[in-house]
Amino acid sequence: MFENLSDRLSRVLRNVSGKGRLSDENIAESLREVRTALLEADVALNVVRDFTERVRQRAVGQEVSTGLNPGEAFVKAVHSELVALMGAVNDRLELAVAPPAVVLMAGLQGSGKTTTVAKLARYLKERDRKKVVVVSADVYRPAAIRQLETLAAEVGVECLPSTTDEQPVAIVTRARELARARFADVLIVDTAGRLHVDDAMMAEIRELHATLEPVETLFVVDAMTGQDAANTAKAFNDALPLTGVVLAKADGDARGGAALSVRAITGKPIKFLGVGERTDALEPFHPDRVASRILGMGDVLTLIEEAERKVDKSKAERLARKIQKGERFDLEDFRDQLQQMSSMGGVANMLEKLPGAGQLPPAATAQLSDQGFKRMATIIDSMTPQERRFPDLINGSRKRRIAGGSGTQIHEVNRLLKQHKQMQKVMKKVTRKGGMAKMMRGLGGMRPPPGYPR
Repeated sequence: MFENLSDRLSRVLRNVSGKGRLSDENIAESLREVRTALLEADVALNVVRDFTERVRQRAVGQEVSTGLNPGEAFVKAVHSELVALMGAVNDRLELAVAPPAVVLMAGLQGSGKTTTVAKLARYLKERDRKKVVVVSADVYRPAAIRQLETLAAEVGVECLPSTTDEQPVAIVTRARELARARFADVLIVDTAGRLHVDDAMMAEIRELHATLEPVETLFVVDAMTGQDAANTAKAFNDALPLTGVVLAKADGDARGGAALSVRAITGKPIKFLGVGERTDALEPFHPDRVASRILGMGDVLTLIEEAERKVDKSKAERLARKIQKGERFDLEDFRDQLQQMSSMGGVANMLEKLPGAGQLPPAATAQLSDQGFKRMATIIDSMTPQERRFPDLINGSRKRRIAGGSGTQIHEVNRLLKQHKQMQKVMKKVTRKGGMAKMMRGLGGMRPPPGYPR
């Protein structure tokens, strides 16, 4: 997400970092570049105009007593205004009511609404320890109810019964009573969408809202529709008292226009980002962290939170004890590390959150593709248990057999073995210097690239 915008803004801000003093004259060109970058990201014109004017007012004549040089002060001004544009802080769901707390989901057809219902149910169940039930009031789209039933089973929550023969109001009224009888903490209601905003859909969603009186009414919008996402959200907000927005399919949006326009146009906070197809691919929207990603500063806090939540701690501790005892880091361990990275969303997801990763040469990032790591895991799977434990046994004939079994070439097997040896050396150094815990603490103190605020 934000790949194109991040590249453009990073170049602009590197150019301004050498200025001796900020004035209207020497930041005019940079502001024009910022304006162009935002417009190319499909940010609404009035939002771009207001944003660049606020940056100019904040930056020009700013004293350097803060300890930043003038270039860094300009970057800080851009960062601060990005945060303000997107809402300053993360807005959590307000669920502190008598159960069940009702969350009503609205959105157009194809926006990812039903999948988001399942993602949110899993999020509340696993992170907030809530008992969640879901129900579909979409009686128009073929197989909508069945889709939600399947997703609910996948995430381990109950999907309350509904059929296409019922009226949506009757469905949600019964669902609320069932949720209360099940002692559920949260009831999430999936509603029908249309291909465009129309009177019939708005009338129905208003009736459902009046019946349920939900504590949260979330609008799910496809981030890839850019500025149209913000305009559609405004149309819904005019007809319905929305409490927040969920940007679905944000991982497929390289521009980021929706994230930068929605809050300004609707006045409603973005509460979550959908960042993948898996049911665990839902992130709380933190404006300060997203602003840092856009400017190439990374998002180490989110990366560490993902590691704490998704990394198998028992495997990590077992590996640490093994290395500390002086035992060899074998290919079984290497495969486990690849699987752990995959569970955190893959290499691309991790790189996006590391400071300065966007400045890596294209050749370097190409070698760090998720597809390449999957091929490495396939090669290891084609080895015998003995070969995984003792890689030095792998001679020429074994390499040919492994390459044939994994559908790869011998040079790929050789490259894997070389990378494994390099990983062995890293593991030895980490153990000598105080273990993985010390290395992760160091990650938290990583500095952004030169020219960015510390």
